[in-house]
Amino acid sequence: MLNRIRNAKAVQKETVIVPLSNIKFEIAKILEREGYLGKIEKKKKGSQKILEISLKYNKDKLGNIKSAISELKRVSKLGQRIYIKSQDIKPVLQGYGASIISTPKGLMTGKEARKNKLGGEVLFKIW
Repeated sequence: MLNRIRNAKAVQKETVIVPLSNIKFEIAKILEREGYLGKIEKKKKGSQKILEISLKYNKDKLGNIKSAISELKRVSKLGQRIYIKSQDIKPVLQGYGASIISTPKGLMTGKEARKNKLGGEVLFKIW
């Protein structure tokens, strides 16, 4: 899912279609709430359920179109899981970015996890 978003951002596509799963839907909802993505829709394409994600673009001062997502970096991978305690959660880019953490209470941003004093697996960072 993250690679599809990254690739679509690179060629300035408006929407991305991803096979639906609960974790992908939760990640997309968090990114929409944080302002990195546009509208998110669950759809059915034939017998397959998909998630249609619209990317968000902004214009800079010169009129150039820039994506709301500058960078998307996967932290925890299949070969090396990265876990973090709540007191060790640091802001991403001095607060301009967000980290998505899988906690025992579900997926949440690093800021929310620190506030709720929950640690967990750091999935990725976005700014």
